[in-house]
Amino acid sequence: MMRKAIISQNKGNILIVDDVAANLRLLAELLTKHGYKTRGVTSGQAALKAIQAQPPDLVLLDINMPHMSGYEVCQVLKSNPETSPIAVIFISALDEVVDKVKAFDVGGSDYITKPFEVGEILVRIDNQLGLQRAKAEIRQLNAQLEARVRDRTAQLEATNQKLQQEISERQKAQDRLTHLAFHCVLTGLPNRAWFMQHLENALQTVQKNPQLRFAVLFLDCDRFKIVNDSLGHLVGDRLLVDVAQRLKYSLHPVETFARLGGDEFIVLLEDVDTIQQAIQAAETIQNALSKPFQINDQEIYLNASIGIVLASNKYQKPEHILRDVDTAMYRAKELGKGCYQVFDSNMHHKAMARLQLESDLRRAISSQEFYVCYQPIVNLNNYDLFGFETLVRWQHSQKGTISPSQFIPVAEDTGLILPIGLWVLREACQQLKNWQQQFSTANLCISVNLSVKQFSQVDLLERIDQILHSIGLHGSSLKLEITESALMENLTTVQQILTQFKERQILLGIDDFGTGYSSLSYLNRFPVDTLKIDRSFVSQMCQSQENLEIVQAIIALAHSLGMVAVAEGIETPEQLQQLQALGCDFGQGYYFAKPLLPEKATQFIINNVQLTINNV
Repeated sequence: MMRKAIISQNKGNILIVDDVAANLRLLAELLTKHGYKTRGVTSGQAALKAIQAQPPDLVLLDINMPHMSGYEVCQVLKSNPETSPIAVIFISALDEVVDKVKAFDVGGSDYITKPFEVGEILVRIDNQLGLQRAKAEIRQLNAQLEARVRDRTAQLEATNQKLQQEISERQKAQDRLTHLAFHCVLTGLPNRAWFMQHLENALQTVQKNPQLRFAVLFLDCDRFKIVNDSLGHLVGDRLLVDVAQRLKYSLHPVETFARLGGDEFIVLLEDVDTIQQAIQAAETIQNALSKPFQINDQEIYLNASIGIVLASNKYQKPEHILRDVDTAMYRAKELGKGCYQVFDSNMHHKAMARLQLESDLRRAISSQEFYVCYQPIVNLNNYDLFGFETLVRWQHSQKGTISPSQFIPVAEDTGLILPIGLWVLREACQQLKNWQQQFSTANLCISVNLSVKQFSQVDLLERIDQILHSIGLHGSSLKLEITESALMENLTTVQQILTQFKERQILLGIDDFGTGYSSLSYLNRFPVDTLKIDRSFVSQMCQSQENLEIVQAIIALAHSLGMVAVAEGIETPEQLQQLQALGCDFGQGYYFAKPLLPEKATQFIINNVQLTINNV
């Protein structure tokens, strides 16, 4: 059974080519016996046809045959790519070396000499078939490897293509982020970071070449906050876009132009020889902005305050240039807005002094360096004392007395006026309460000024209520004086607050009337008790017919609206007589008394329950 199994197992297909039939039979029997499948042909032509019909695994090929030798058959096989892999073993009686060499030259795989040994031929056939199988496996492995390489190459190409796409998208995202980092999203203009880089480059250039100059223009849109508050931020944003476009076209071909933020823009003019070139650019900007902006159905007028710096190699850092041009811009605002100012060193000194004043002001609050004075307000008809105006003073620990005209604007700008104003209000109310307890018969009123910032506090009423309640002072004893500009900030809100003041019976007065808006419409709307005539009109009243007529008009206006008129700054008998002749109700000034410390004010009450005026 084992022998039959071995014989039945096909070890390979062999084509036997020999022109002697006996040799064919002998080899066929031998090989079949050992498990090979054989076919036999007696000529070279027949061999080629048999191979074409069914290629064998190996050919046993005789050399000497009629018409076509074994060498020729082998050459034909090896010249054809489809049959060239077939192993060819020459089997011949020729035993010369030259014959064997030729056999290998034409592509033979092996050479067996007749008569052959059975064992030898079996081993050689087995070796060649094993070698063929190995070659086939190698070819298959190579084909598989090539397929894997092709697949992997295709994967790598796809991955590389995807990676390149990701790199491209990431680069685009990076470019977008870089653009956003250096540009304003709203207007599309470069931003502060971008501008500071260009300013740094310009500064480095002039430091290398001291003969060069460049100019920086810093502009801030005046009244832009009013647009935002009245028309809304969407309109404000559209206005900023239109401003940016108008500036861009007016400054063409200037490229170094940026939006710093809010309503602030900045321009770098390189290769500038004189300040006149910068001034001309500022005038061009102002002219461009002078034309109205049309947004929806709204026509908006806007102008700008512009600071100018002519920069040279004296500057070491770009931020110093920005500091100075900002200082010049604010100086332009102080001078009335809608104009330009060229920076000079005095502006820097003033800015440093202001900064020092702000620092001292903050320290003064914690160190309690402020004190309160009271200036009497007198009834001009009978000289009775009506009350006092509360005035804050600052006694600096090192510099002595600081004028209110110096520190009040700084306190307003920095917001420090809020704690200062609250302290003054509490001090005044407490002092009046003390006087009421000391002089029970005196019906006095205390006047306290409210700044614009104080008036806009959301908890102002709560704070006033708390002070009046804690001190035990009735609202009718307090008069709050407010400037026209504070009243005009937000008419609807102001009217609500003033109405709530009146509900508490707090008196209301308009301070420095005639120096602000002086709009008759708001006077009808607001529950105001007094109009205070500014000292600038009173001081020139006897020298200027125009000022006299203004004072007369204010007094008449107050009376026609059911209000009383108070004149401040009375210093001479002539001024007093003129005011009395015009029918002014109350007055204050150096003629009656300077602002007094609490002790002096108390003595004034004692000595002047009714004022005695000599030579009147």
